[in-house]
Order: sequence, then structure tokens, then C-alpha cells
Amino acid sequence: MAIIPIKNAEQIEGIRKASQLAAEVLDYVAPFVKPGVSTGELDKLCHEFIIAHDAIPAPLNYCPPGYTPYPNATCISLNDVVCHGIPNFNKLLKKGDSINIDITVIKDGYFGDTSRMYFAGEPSIMAKRLAKITYECMWLGIMEVKPGAHLGDIGYVIQDYAENAGYSVVREFCGHGVGLEFHEEPQVLHYGRRGTLAELKPGMIFTIEPMINAGGKSIRAMPDGWTIRTKDRSLSAQWEHTILVTDTGYEVLTVSPDMPSPPNFAKKK
Repeated sequence: MAIIPIKNAEQIEGIRKASQLAAEVLDYVAPFVKPGVSTGELDKLCHEFIIAHDAIPAPLNYCPPGYTPYPNATCISLNDVVCHGIPNFNKLLKKGDSINIDITVIKDGYFGDTSRMYFAGEPSIMAKRLAKITYECMWLGIMEVKPGAHLGDIGYVIQDYAENAGYSVVREFCGHGVGLEFHEEPQVLHYGRRGTLAELKPGMIFTIEPMINAGGKSIRAMPDGWTIRTKDRSLSAQWEHTILVTDTGYEVLTVSPDMPSPPNFAKKK
């Protein structure tokens, strides 16, 4: 089994600051998400905000094995795009578009990673429900985090809730360790069985970022080498937080003044 890094107090504080900045980027860009604005312009606004805060956009020129370098500062995924949508100045938002903006920053050598859903104008009832259920899936997963729990517990509650709502969970992409690098151990699957996979321990930091499809779980890769769409062209949604395992439970690191409130069931915890 792969070794999962345990962060020390100094590292946790650095990752906390990077995570908060990533969330603040999403606060900043929110008012600009409206019909007629290009995804390229949204990317530019995020890029400038990150640089102005003495940080670096981690996706820019990111190049894992088998890929070409990623060309932008953010991933912006519209409608049936599951993840890794490439911003484009020719791609204008239309009324009702469903949008995921994914931000990862490097601040003082530490990484923070988060994403949110937005709508350009008034969304369809279907798009609004999918985003809501996906948000609740993420929070149900977060609430499983505590020492002694297992990664499989997170995947189980997400899969159970999504499938009971009539949706499906993307299998090929998952959450991941983060902080000292962009992607670390562990892989955090959004499906699975309770009591399986690695045991959680204080000091672990990872993302929970379920990708939930309104239709089937199958996906297809686009010729640009990055963009992933639903195979059946159904809507997809995703939310993401970076989570620290504490001595007693969890801390959400990607917090900011205008972040969406947790669902009521999470507030009662």
C-alpha cells in the first residue's frame, strides 16, 4: 500500500493559507460568471488575482506523463464536461449554462485545491438539482472524515446518496492527497465499501471532489487531450474541498468569506 504523507504543524499552516487563497479566487470570480462572458476571460481574471496575491496557478503548464502541458491557470467545465475543461476566449457563456471552476494555487511552496459550481443566469431545474445533490454528496463524504475511519467510508456514502437520487458517479477521476505537491497519495474514490482502503490518521490532507452525472457514469476524452465529457452528453457537476484529518474529526481548509454554506445536515454535526 502506498505511503500517505502525514503533515506537520508548519506544513498544515502553509497548506491552510494556500487553501484559503484558492477559495478566495472562487469568491472573486463569482460576480463575473454571467451570460456573454467567455471562459477565457474568467480564466484571465482568476490568473491575475492569483498572481496579485503572490501565488502561482498550479495547472498552468502542468504536464503529467502522457499529457501535453495544460495551457491555462484554471479548469472551467461547462454542462456535460466532467472535468479539465480548457478555458477559451471564443467560448461565451449562454443563459442557463452550468459551470465548474477548479482552482489550485501554489502559495509559498504549498498547494491548495478547490472547485465550485456556478450558473450563468437562471439554470434549469435539472441543473440546479444535480448541483445541489453533488454538493450534498461532497459534504456527506467530508462528514465521514475522522481518525480510524477508512477511505472506503467516504466513497460509500457519496455513491449511495448519488445513486439513490438517480445519478451516477464518475469512476475514472477521484480526490487526492495535496499540499506539498499537486497530487499525492491517497487516491480518494467517490464510490466503494465501508471499512475498506486506507485508515485515516491525523495530519492527512486530501481533496474530496465527487463528479456526479445526471445520466450514465461513462465518459469520453476529447481530442485536446484534457477535456472529459459524459459519454451520453448528460449534465455533470462537481464540488471540491481540501480536508485535513484532525485529532477529533476534520477541518475544511478551503474556506473563504463568500463560500457556500454547508447543507443543514452538516451544520448540525
